[in-house]
Amino acid sequence: MSKPDFDFLVFIGRFQPFHAGHQAVVETALQRAERVIVLVGSSCQPRTLRNPWTFAEREQFIRAVFPEAGERLILAPLLDDTYNEQGWITLVQQSVHGITCRFPPKVGSAAPRIGLIGHSKDHSSYYLSMFPQWQSVAVDNVRGLSSTPLREQYFQHGTTQGELPDAVQGWLETFRESATFQHIAGEWEFVNQYRKGWEAAPYAPTFVTVDAVVVQAGHILLIERKARPGKGQWALPGGFLDPHEKLREAVIRELREETRIKVPAPVLAGSIVKEQVFDDPYRSARGRTITHAFLIELKPDAHGLPKVKGGDDAQQAFWVPLGDLDPERLFEDHFQIIKTMIG
Repeated sequence: MSKPDFDFLVFIGRFQPFHAGHQAVVETALQRAERVIVLVGSSCQPRTLRNPWTFAEREQFIRAVFPEAGERLILAPLLDDTYNEQGWITLVQQSVHGITCRFPPKVGSAAPRIGLIGHSKDHSSYYLSMFPQWQSVAVDNVRGLSSTPLREQYFQHGTTQGELPDAVQGWLETFRESATFQHIAGEWEFVNQYRKGWEAAPYAPTFVTVDAVVVQAGHILLIERKARPGKGQWALPGGFLDPHEKLREAVIRELREETRIKVPAPVLAGSIVKEQVFDDPYRSARGRTITHAFLIELKPDAHGLPKVKGGDDAQQAFWVPLGDLDPERLFEDHFQIIKTMIG
């Protein structure tokens, strides 16, 4: 048997769901490399319409497709770093380095031969050019497959169009009977109805929102969302810009409406130390939504954290230690916003 071309081939994707095109890439990788590293993107996030399955669930159905691969197939979670491209590249490099170090080369051998495998199906595959230190291996796209229409078909109609490996198809048929499926399908129904309200518009609308990142003494102020989308998830206080108000006016208004925070509005406005725009095109399932986040740093107080109480669109409001933030509970890209604003 000839020696494989690579010691490791790296395949990066979200696999929501894992379809026949992904299967073809992994099959090619297993033929050309001693081991295949699959980095499962958008891990450690709440369930959303774009990312409905957890890392553990995706690992389960990917391994079911390749039962004979055993330890040759290595899967690892990869977190997003939506607003820091270099940070994301570093995460990929660190993940690959950490895995390859578990398999040190024999004494006298050269550094491991690492490659990056995939296919340029659309703008989402631009990462293939970001790692010049690794040789790129191109694989032909299978019938132009994309996870997005498969995901929409599954949650809106309960079918998958037959473009999935049998093991994944069987896994999704079982998942369809779960309460989690019903929850996500309900989110799809809500979003579809929401979008219908704008069908008559001559252009797709762009929404403008504001979010308040309020911190004091190592704590951050969050709310629990009362309604869809993201009902029950933690979120930054915020909302839509009214037609006749400025952004700073809007963020103070939304903050006070949703948290009833016992701090005067002038003090809140005077405590704004930073603002930034967050405009990832996929940040909201409702449509193109650009948010303006404001970092409000309140001075430590001997009386403790200001009292808060949920109001308006918030089921409840509460303070959370920054060290206890759970990205899997936070709405949309709010964890990324917090990380970017606070550093």
